[in-house]
Amino acid sequence: MHRIRAIKDKTARHFMLGIAIFTILFLIVIGLSLFFKALPIIKEKNLWELLTSANWKPSKGDFGFLPYIISTIYVSLIAILIALPLSILTSIYLNSYASKNIRRFFEPVVDLLSGIPPVIYGVWGTLTIVPLISNKIAPNFVEFSTGYTVLAGGIVLAVMIIPLLISIMVEVFRSIPREMTDASLSMGATKWQTVKKVILRKSFPGMIAATVLALSRAFGETMAVLMVCGNITQIPHSFFDACYPLPALIANNYGEMLSIPNYESALMLAALLLFTIVVLFNGLSRFTLNQIERRFQFS
Repeated sequence: MHRIRAIKDKTARHFMLGIAIFTILFLIVIGLSLFFKALPIIKEKNLWELLTSANWKPSKGDFGFLPYIISTIYVSLIAILIALPLSILTSIYLNSYASKNIRRFFEPVVDLLSGIPPVIYGVWGTLTIVPLISNKIAPNFVEFSTGYTVLAGGIVLAVMIIPLLISIMVEVFRSIPREMTDASLSMGATKWQTVKKVILRKSFPGMIAATVLALSRAFGETMAVLMVCGNITQIPHSFFDACYPLPALIANNYGEMLSIPNYESALMLAALLLFTIVVLFNGLSRFTLNQIERRFQFS
C-alpha cells in the first residue's frame, strides 16, 4: 500500500511538472513563432530605426512603429491612473464598510461587468465618451477635437479593467487574517486607521500583483480601444489627440494589403513588440513584487 501511494505521488508530481514546463514552452513557442515571422523586415531594416521612426508608409517600404508604441503606453497608463484609485476605494468599501446585503448585491454585478464583451464597451464609448470629450471636455483645453482621442481610449479601457481590479483586490483584502484587524480595533483604532495601517499595508504586494495583471490586460485590449481612439498614425502630444495602439494596428490591417512586401512581417513585428512589452513588464513587475514581499516579510 505504501509503495502504491508513493508511485501515485511521484506520478502526480511529474505530471504537474510536465504541465508547468509545457506552459513555459508554449510561451517560448509563441515568441519564437512571432520572431521568425517578423525576421524578414528585421533583416532588411535596422531594428532601432523601426522602433524610433514615426514614418509609416507601407507602400513605400517605410515602417515606423514609434507612434503605435507611444499610443499603447499612453492609453494603458491613462487607464490605470483612472482605474486604480477607484478600484482601491471601492474594494475598501466592499471589504470593510459595506453590509452583507450590499456585498451580496454588488459582487455579482462586478463579476457581470467583467464578462461583458469588449465590443459593448466600445459601442458605449463611441456613443457617450467620444461626444462628451468632443463637446464638453476638449473645448476647455483645445480648439477642436473629434473626441476619438487618447483620453477616450484610456477612459473606456479604465472602465473595462475596474471590475477585474475590484474582484482581485477584494480577495486580497479578505486574505488578511481577521485576528489582525480585530486586534487593531480592540486597541482603539478607528476602522479607517485599521484599513490604512493594517489592511492596506499587509495587502500591498497583492495590490501590486492586481495592478500588473490589469495593466497586462490593458496593453493587449483591442476592440474597445480600436473603436474610440481614432486610429490615426501619429505621435499623440496631448490627451485630445487621436492615437493608434499596437493591438488596433494588428486587428485593423492583418489580412489586408499583404501583397505589399514586408507588410505581413511588419504586422508580426508589431505583435512581437506587444508580446515583448507584456512579458518584460510582467517579469520586471514580478521581480519588484518579490523585493516588496521580502521587505514586508522582515518589516
